[in-house]
Order: sequence, then structure tokens, then C-alpha cells
Amino acid sequence: MRVVVAMSGGVDSSVAAGLLAAAGHDVIGLSMQLYDQRSSPEAFGSCCSLDDLHDARRVAHSIGIPHYLVNFEERFRETVVQNFVSEYAAGRTPIPCVHCNADLKFAELAGRAEAFGAECVATGHYARVAFDEDARRYKLLRAVDRNKDQSYFLFGLSQQQLAHAMFPVGHLTKPEVRAEAQRLGLAVADKPDSHEICFVADGDAAGFVERALPDGAREGEMVDTSGRVIGRHQGVHRFTIGQRRGLGLSSTIPLYVVKLDAEQSRVVVGPKEALGRDEMTAGNVNWIAGTPPASAIRATARIRHRHEDAPATITPLPGARAQVRFDDAQLAITPGQAAVFYAGEEVLGGGWIE
Repeated sequence: MRVVVAMSGGVDSSVAAGLLAAAGHDVIGLSMQLYDQRSSPEAFGSCCSLDDLHDARRVAHSIGIPHYLVNFEERFRETVVQNFVSEYAAGRTPIPCVHCNADLKFAELAGRAEAFGAECVATGHYARVAFDEDARRYKLLRAVDRNKDQSYFLFGLSQQQLAHAMFPVGHLTKPEVRAEAQRLGLAVADKPDSHEICFVADGDAAGFVERALPDGAREGEMVDTSGRVIGRHQGVHRFTIGQRRGLGLSSTIPLYVVKLDAEQSRVVVGPKEALGRDEMTAGNVNWIAGTPPASAIRATARIRHRHEDAPATITPLPGARAQVRFDDAQLAITPGQAAVFYAGEEVLGGGWIE
């Protein structure tokens, strides 16, 4: 069948395209231009860079498939960058990769795939999709390689999107993907993975936010958990829940950021034990099955990408919200991060920590 592959120029998406072409599918490679690198190349990092786009085209040529560049600059700015700035300014810690993957890549590429007459959109994500014959619905599953699993970033996918999604490397480990790249003769076989936020080249997220904010940074007070003022700060966007370093405070015990109050421009700090919470709410919850459970369910919930999911009782609430009560207190539950719900290997859905 005809398949559109999102090609970032990295080894994972390149192998995805190569495997599909080798299996006899009619493959079309699409790469997304997310920002104008000609006018300000120094403003961006290596992820999705001009070199990456050249690598994607070179791989497409080597495996004999057509390759097209699509301009998503405006949508990327609206969907990802503006959300990044506004969330930090509001005292939350955003995850741009979730918005980029679910709200931009799949939403936009599905439309492009239809224009090409393609049945599916494939990516290099480490995740799996399966069809449940009994329930007559699609399931999103963790990748075989748990160290590389990216299902956390895909909790926002719908049944319609999963019906047309393919993850060709989801059943492989990272070493196996690189071995496939070598076997296929791909020039990116040894290319390092990219980890930074693509639009924050120097890693200075606070500086990026300050340049983007119309009024710049707002100074404010740093207080302890009793409300006593113990210092000053240069803006709540410079902090995240659980942060210990860079507080600029002198104390006989280690202090951590336990709360951010953007409205009052206040940073609350306290001892590590003050970070523990056994309950939270999530908003804009997406249930991958298409409808929420009729009542509370037992599952596990992951509060950060690199956090081990923990047993919890999850209760759907009106307005696409959910209450999550953990069996054991979790450290540094952070507003703005994603809470993703699992039942074993299956991703049930998720939402944004309020």
C-alpha cells in the first residue's frame, strides 16, 4: 500500500522508511520544515535542522523513494513554540515534544497523506499499534525497547489517527535499528540521537522565554512553606517543581522548589519531603478508546517521561478531566507535564497535570 513516512533525518525514521520500502510498500518521504533556518540558523539546535533535512533527502534517494519538504513553520509556531512560552510564563513546565508529535505531526501529516492517496502515516517512534478484534478498536502499546519507549508522547492520538498509523521500529531495540540501518546501507546508521529542544539551540529555555515575552521577566519573592520571604528571583519561568540547583539560597538543609505562583510571581521552596503528593488532577484528558471509563479504574500513571509509572486509581471527571490518586506519594508532580495512564503494555490515555 502507499505509505507516507515522516522523515526527520535521524536513524529511526530513516530505518522506518527503509523497512517499509524493502517490504514492497509504495513509500513517500515527507520532511517538515519547522522554522526559517536561512534567516536565523543560529537560533536553532540540531534537531530538525537544515542538515537533518539534507540527510532525509539523501536517505530517500538511497532507498529509491520520492521525498518532499513541507512547510509547517506557522503551525509549529502556533502549536508548539507559543505554548512553550505561555506555559513557562504561567508557572508550568511544558513538554513541546508532545504537542509537536500529536497536535502537529500526526494531525497535519494525515491530511498530506490523504492528498497523496496514502493509506497510512508512518514515523520512527518507538511505540506499537494493534487492533483488538474483540473490542473492535485500536490500541497504542509500549515499544519493545522500554529504554527507548516513546508511547508517553503519543497519548493524544485518536482512534482515527491510530487506524492510519504505523510504527515500523516499535518492535526493535535501538541496537537492532542501527543494525538495520547498516544492512540497508543508510548513511545515518551511526548518526547520534538528538535530545535538545529544537528551537532552543543553546539550552537556555529561560532566556528564550524572556525574549519572547512582551513584558519580559517579572521579579518576585522566594518564600519557604510557611510564607517567610527568604530571597528574590528573576522570574517564575526560571524554575520547575523539584528543582534544587540554581536557587541562589543559603540553607542548612537542601531546598527544592515545591510550588510556583505565577500570578503573585512567587517561588515556594521547602525540604524534599514537601514534594510528596499522592493525588493530582489532569485536564484535557484523551482516552484512546474514544470514550472515558464509566467509573474509576485501576491502572498505572506516569508523571514524566523518565518517571516509572506508579499504581493509581484514576477517576474520570466531567469536562475531560481526571482525578489520579496514587497508592504511594510521588515526588515533584509538576503542572504542565503530561500524566499518561497505562494498563500493562497498553496506553489508556492521558492528560495535562493541573
